[in-house]
Amino acid sequence: MEETLTRATGQWVLLAYRIPRQPSTLRITIWRKLDRLGVARLGDGLVALPADARTREQIDWIAEEIGEMGGSSTVWLAAAGSAAQEKAIAAEMRTARAAEYRAVLEQAEAAARGRPGERSRAVKRLQAELRRIGRRDHFPPAEREAAQRAVRALADTGSGADTGAREVTR
Repeated sequence: MEETLTRATGQWVLLAYRIPRQPSTLRITIWRKLDRLGVARLGDGLVALPADARTREQIDWIAEEIGEMGGSSTVWLAAAGSAAQEKAIAAEMRTARAAEYRAVLEQAEAAARGRPGERSRAVKRLQAELRRIGRRDHFPPAEREAAQRAVRALADTGSGADTGAREVTR
């Protein structure tokens, strides 16, 4: 918990933006890109990420793209007004990632009951999903470890099952 609190303290990069209502595909494109970054939505057209070189660059790219779409945006570096507010934002972000990790865990458990070929495909897909979630996981929840263990276990049973099948056919 202490590591999480340390990470939650400090500067945030904020993006305040407005995008033309039409065509709606522009708005959807930006919303999806922001979701992939794992932003905290602070209000309509206002999102935040913990500030570091990577998140600042990503937000700058999206701000530039918004301008190219005919919208407007500003990027801010800020600190929360209080530790309680900052902890609440971090908790919201952690909760969102926890749900994603639980989904991976459930999929790994379901795949473990499948055939070896299905398990192998599921392992690759779930490993890729863990990487995607990890890129937006700024405040890791406890569910992260469980999901990673489940995918590792699935990979171990998948490789063991494949090896056993090859040995039988020799």
